[in-house]
This record gives sequence, structure tokens and C-alpha cells, in this order.
Amino acid sequence: MKKTNLTLAALAFGAASAQGALAEDSVNVGVLQSLSGTMAISEVTVKNAEVMAIDEINAAGGVMGHQIKAIVEDGASDPAIFAQKATKLIENDKVATVFGGWTSASRKAMLPVFERTDNLLWYPVQFEGNECSANIMYSGAQPNQQILPAYEWAKAQGDKSIFLVGSDYVFPRTANLIVKKHIAEDGLTMAGEEYVPLGGTDFSAVIAKIRAAKPDIIFNTLNGDSNVSFFKQLAASGITLEDTPVMSFSIAEQEAQAMGTKLVAGSYAAWNYFETLPGEANEKFVDAYRAKFGADAAITDPMLHGYLDVYAWKAAVEKAGSFDADAVRKAAVDLDVATPMGDVAFAPNQSLTQTAYVGKLDDKGKFDIVWKSEGEIAPEPYDALTFPGKSCDLSATN
Repeated sequence: MKKTNLTLAALAFGAASAQGALAEDSVNVGVLQSLSGTMAISEVTVKNAEVMAIDEINAAGGVMGHQIKAIVEDGASDPAIFAQKATKLIENDKVATVFGGWTSASRKAMLPVFERTDNLLWYPVQFEGNECSANIMYSGAQPNQQILPAYEWAKAQGDKSIFLVGSDYVFPRTANLIVKKHIAEDGLTMAGEEYVPLGGTDFSAVIAKIRAAKPDIIFNTLNGDSNVSFFKQLAASGITLEDTPVMSFSIAEQEAQAMGTKLVAGSYAAWNYFETLPGEANEKFVDAYRAKFGADAAITDPMLHGYLDVYAWKAAVEKAGSFDADAVRKAAVDLDVATPMGDVAFAPNQSLTQTAYVGKLDDKGKFDIVWKSEGEIAPEPYDALTFPGKSCDLSATN
């Protein structure tokens, strides 16, 4: 398999001279994230990382002799707006591809747009699986690469009673359906399951149920700034993270920093990347981002995946010798990409093969890695226990 190296390309950033000069021709790409609304706490920095990758590539000479022109749009934390902006990028701005999205609601709203126009979305965030489209490259974790490894870790720690709390939309609902199936299969206790609207701030009833249930651990699939209210009200109720650990699936370093690290220190998160991952390639990535966006900037899993998506697209374009979305999609499968989190590749189902980690947040906003999977985990969009008989086969399109 052909390999492209993000690290070498990033080293050229800032050092290119004539090679980094504007090419006569350029290619448009879309960057579509929530820059306002409840999800902005998470998505602004993903936009930053995607734009940084584009800047690096342009400084190193562009892609196939073309400079990349990023057209940045605000999805405004609204699925309908994501669909409108995706349509505008493809039909009016004639973008070759789009990088972005966060919530599954936003992705599902955009999916018909990409299928109708036969364009390609690079989606950088973990999600609930149960989806398989030839028009999306899924670099974020499938359930078997994040949620289920965290569940197995908690079970190994002796946790037998699990309380599920999440935002009321497709990712938390489906993710928790999968967890519930495994809890029942393993004979553990489902201590409770509660949802609040996306952006909701009142957790009084939820926390009262948590206090009554006394779970061994809370699985948290809240998204956006609802997490601030949840952790504040949890602490105010007298429930400590030491006595009742919280495992989060959408809180990374950026969210912890924005919330105030003292509020969430001692909580856990499961991701495929943490800022604290050892290695020279990751150190260079972190240093490059902080040089551009501030010495105290946090680095997160979705940011890293947004960044690597841009480089994977570049590598696939060059392998295909074309900007055509279908040719790029086919070229991207099984193409090794050297990234700050190690070598990765998209499987034939267009999801990324990657390692799972569990981290514990310290009082400085960094995650100490307390567990990692034994090697990379192949992506499985459909959990066999939850969706028996379903599979993702894109071989006919690849």
C-alpha cells in the first residue's frame, strides 16, 4: 500500500518559498463546522485543524500543482443549516470535497446532499455506527473502536452498574442501545438511562435519579456545552468523580479546558487520540498547532482526525491523479497515511482502522492514558449483538 507522510509535509510548512507561492490554478474545498451555537465549544478547533492542514499543504506546493482554497462555512449547530451549507458549497462553490460535521444529526442531514450530488464528505468524529455510505469517509471511531472498548475497560475495573446519560439525538440513543445490549448479555445492571435536549442545561431530575441509583460508573454521551451544566450540577449535588466515575465520549482536552479543568478533573474519556500520546510526530503536530493558535491551545481527537482527513484526501487525489470524488474515494481505501497518532488506513468500508485509548483527566486538562487496546481495531459499522446480520459492503463501489 502506498504511504503518505503528514509529518514530512508539516515540516515543509513555513519553510517553503517559491514552492509555496500561489499556483495559477486552485481547487476549492469546503470546511463546514459549527462556529456558533451549542456545538461551537467543540467544532471551532476542528475547523482550525482542518485549515492548518490546508495551509501546510499549500506552503509545501499544494496538491497536483493546485493551491487549495478553503471555503469555510458555519453549520451553526443546526442540522438543517448543515444541509443548506453543504448544498451551497457543492452547487455554488463547486468544491471538490467537504471536511466537517460533528453531531450525527448534522451528518445525517448532509448525507442525502452528498449522495444526490455524488460528492464526498470527510467526517472526523466518533459516532454510533449503523450507517455505511459510499459518499462519506468516516475517520472518527465506530462503536467497536470507542464505546465498546470503554465498556470492556469499565467491566474489567469491576463496574457492574452503569447509568447512561446523553443528549437527545441519534448518536447517544444508538450508542446507548448498543451498550444496553452488552450490559444485558453480560448480566450487568442498567442503573438508568436519561436524555436531555441538545444544549439542555437542567439536570436536576437526572441527577436525582443518579443519586437514587448509586451506579458504579456513568457513561456520558452529552454533547456540547450541556456538559458544563451537567458536571457543575453533579458536583453541587455532592456526587464526586472519585466515588462515581464518569466516562465521557464527547469531552476531550478542548472541552475540559473550556469547562474549567477543576470541574472535570478525575473523569475519564475514551478516544483514539490524546494530546499526551508519545512520539516525535505527535509532538511536532502539537507544536505546530500551538505556534498557530496559541501556546495554551488544547489538542483533541476530532481535531487530529480533521487534520488527517485533509492529508488523506490529498494523498488519495495524487494516487487517483484526479479531483473526481468517486476516483478519490476509491483511491483512499487501503492507502496508508503516516499521522501524529501513527500509521492509519481506511478499510474497504471507508472507516478508519485505529487504536482505542482510555484516559483520566488531570487537574491541568491533560489525559493520562490508563489503557490502550491490543493493537489497531478494524472498524465495524454494525455491532453484531445489536444489529445481527447487518454489514457494510462497499466492495461493489470500491
